[in-house]
Amino acid sequence: MKQEEYLKKLYSNRFDHQQRRAKIVLWKILIEDFLQKHVGKDSITLDIGGGYCEFINNIQAQQKYLIDLNPDSQAFANSDVNVLNLDILNLREQEKIKERFDRIFVSNFFEHLSNKEELIEVLLFCFNYLKPGGAILIIQPNFKYSIKEYYDFIDHQLPITHLSLQELLYTIGFRIDILIPRFLPYSTKGRPASPKLLKLYLKLPFVWNFLGGQMFIKATKPF
Repeated sequence: MKQEEYLKKLYSNRFDHQQRRAKIVLWKILIEDFLQKHVGKDSITLDIGGGYCEFINNIQAQQKYLIDLNPDSQAFANSDVNVLNLDILNLREQEKIKERFDRIFVSNFFEHLSNKEELIEVLLFCFNYLKPGGAILIIQPNFKYSIKEYYDFIDHQLPITHLSLQELLYTIGFRIDILIPRFLPYSTKGRPASPKLLKLYLKLPFVWNFLGGQMFIKATKPF
């Protein structure tokens, strides 16, 4: 089975139609109440591994791009999203990207990489393709606070903590603007999806310290 076909089947089985619709509602709230303030409405924004386009379809930006190997991404993307079905780890395919970005968003992607060398390659790509002063926004399962659940998904391979990711970002040359070790709960899979509860949760940062299994990082490429 080709990698693209495998990914399409894996993710279509993981979340049914009703669950995907519920996730879209949650993403809209997350964007409106938290993420949009970190993404300028006049920015050129790239979403890496954006799957069903929950982020890139709903964020407000001047130009929007998505990189994902899953062929379903094209079908789910809005008409204003430029979809690039390419392998970000392939240097020749990277050369097809002529744009430079103000914001790069990465959510629940790094844990799928095979090893730390691939993580370094992806973050170097982000650094090189960001404009000076541009920023990467990361939402990522934090192995330190989700160790019991981390491998409940068959495609999770690389364990990452906020400390290890912070060290790597600094080494590459990023400046860390925001680091929240415990932000969102680990997963909505198998849990009630309540928009009202999410809105309340985002207003109560002290609760994140008890329920958060994912980190949030904003890191800037210096001028």
